[in-house]
Amino acid sequence: MNAGAGQSGWRGRAEGIKMCLIVFAYRSHPHYRLVLAANRDEFYARPTAAAGFWPEDPNMLAGRDLRGNGTWCGVTRSGRFAAVTNFRDPTSVKQNARSRGLVVSDFLRGRAESREYLRNIIKTRGEYNEFNLLVGEVDALYYYASRTNEYRSLAPGIYGLSNHLLDTPWPKVERAKRALQSALAPPAEIQPESLFNILSDRTIAEDALLPRTGVGPEMEKALSPAFIISPGYGTRSSTVLMVSDQNHATFMERAFVPGTSKAGETLRYEFAIQV
Repeated sequence: MNAGAGQSGWRGRAEGIKMCLIVFAYRSHPHYRLVLAANRDEFYARPTAAAGFWPEDPNMLAGRDLRGNGTWCGVTRSGRFAAVTNFRDPTSVKQNARSRGLVVSDFLRGRAESREYLRNIIKTRGEYNEFNLLVGEVDALYYYASRTNEYRSLAPGIYGLSNHLLDTPWPKVERAKRALQSALAPPAEIQPESLFNILSDRTIAEDALLPRTGVGPEMEKALSPAFIISPGYGTRSSTVLMVSDQNHATFMERAFVPGTSKAGETLRYEFAIQV
């Protein structure tokens, strides 16, 4: 991207996009029932708290969006999990919508089972800009798309989610899914660094493979890598979550100096899920 392409134009078209990438393997490894790697992309100026157990809810482990007070990805000591990505369509952005991060934090802090929670989300989806939501518990994982207003239980498999529907074959989604498949290959012990390597990929998609989501070809190209660096906006943190078949959770978050690929502190939390 040309850094002189106009900050006002970038912000005007990207407001509400807040790109993300999630790739995950669900019940596709003999020793792990969930292996997930995710990037959070955001404006560098948006205030954020690093991942940790929330003081008002010490059962819940997640980062925090200090403006909207929600989160993008988290897990609880009881095995509840949720993550959200935005659906990229600048023509559908509503002003004064509720933060989509609240659909994650509300689930993590609540007690409703996944299907019950999603039935309630269907009724209130109009309060938010469009989003994709993953929610689950120890024995189930669900996907919901506000664009289609449908949810479904996920079968074992490897999945990729960016800012369109689940498994939409955008170049970075396909590359990340292939890399995750390789990371799951023997030896059986998965190395977290191999998952962070998936998220650090800065490969820019070929023009012919770029999606057309209404933001223009220059921005599509700038947003096409798994790891994004651009003026004012890009990858802020990477998250790795591994839940073993013995209900042991490993949650890691690596933050980055805004506008660079220079990593700051990598936080690591491990705990036994209380089932």
